[in-house]
Amino acid sequence: MTPTTATAAEPVPAPSTPHSPPGLDDRITRALVGAAVGDALGGPVEGWTPEQIAERHGGRVTGIVGPWHGENWRTARPIAPYHKGDGHVTDDTLMTHALVRVYDRVRDHLDAYAVADHLVPDLLSPRWIPELEADALPLQRIFLAEKWIVARLHYGHVDPREAGAGNIVNCGAAMYMAPVGLVNAGHPEAAYAEALEVAAPHQSSYGREAAGVFAAAVAAACRPGATPGTVVDAALALAKDGTRSAIEAVCEVAAQHDDFESALAPLRAAVEPFDTVGPDYRSPSLGARRPSRLHAIEELPIALGMLLAGGGDYRRTVLGSVNYGRDCDSIATMSGAIAGALGGEVPADWAGTVAEASRLDLQAPARTLARVTREVFARDLERRRAHEEAFIALAGTR
Repeated sequence: MTPTTATAAEPVPAPSTPHSPPGLDDRITRALVGAAVGDALGGPVEGWTPEQIAERHGGRVTGIVGPWHGENWRTARPIAPYHKGDGHVTDDTLMTHALVRVYDRVRDHLDAYAVADHLVPDLLSPRWIPELEADALPLQRIFLAEKWIVARLHYGHVDPREAGAGNIVNCGAAMYMAPVGLVNAGHPEAAYAEALEVAAPHQSSYGREAAGVFAAAVAAACRPGATPGTVVDAALALAKDGTRSAIEAVCEVAAQHDDFESALAPLRAAVEPFDTVGPDYRSPSLGARRPSRLHAIEELPIALGMLLAGGGDYRRTVLGSVNYGRDCDSIATMSGAIAGALGGEVPADWAGTVAEASRLDLQAPARTLARVTREVFARDLERRRAHEEAFIALAGTR
């Protein structure tokens, strides 16, 4: 579909002032930039424990750091050949930006077929990959669970609505669902339903459920007057099975802490009964990542827990997520998106460094998605009015 262009009749976004809450465009920008910055901060310490991170860096990580193995990143295992750190985003951001491009093409709500028709070809189109420091296919950077989408849809021609079945169950779909929450800003129920549809070609079970709940959390964070507490409430109102239980357990513990340092060990203990990976993140247990109604991915509950412990403050929330370790780039991607959607300010020096190091315009996807979001809302109004007229004609009432 050919993208439309702005016209004189298009609504002009109201500018935010230091004394007014951020509007739609600002929240979209802060959410997407916040997700990318969180991703870049978490990348170099992914897979390690809080204790290992503190030992390696002489204390907690407080900003952008270099590769874990220093100058040996090109050959060090299990990192090679990726240049993690120094402000480079990972596959979380690559997938998020790819989904924004799908919205830019479709310019409406997405479904599983949009993933097959647009996201898969995007993953097969050469782009700059910051961690590889080269132009390459995004397919060559994304993890095995994301490669699954291409294998199943491009080569296997599986029904997009069913293609996620059989994949390892992880956070791969959830990590890039922020755009779905933003397109449905203020409407978590709609975000949840759309994300479940978008995630269908990629994930099943609690991996797909987490995608829906994360999108709902982002949408809830966009509501005027939203707080970390109301975001968690919206997530719990929609979450099912083990995902709901894990969020409930983690957030109950997180509410007892007002800084991430004291929350690190208690949050891990709270999520551990629901996590299938096990204590050694780099050596998953035999039952890891299998479908279950009793379990949950670790990343989303911890992201919400850090949001509570950090009081919704962007810096505190993201640094807590980063220093948690394990899959901390995805945790910080999610918590950064939610904190940004709440209106949290992303430190300009962090955003500038990440944009320069990754050679990405972090603002451009936000501008694109803001335009698409307004168009989708206008279409939703038209569809709602048409439904009202049809129902009134059928029911004979007003």
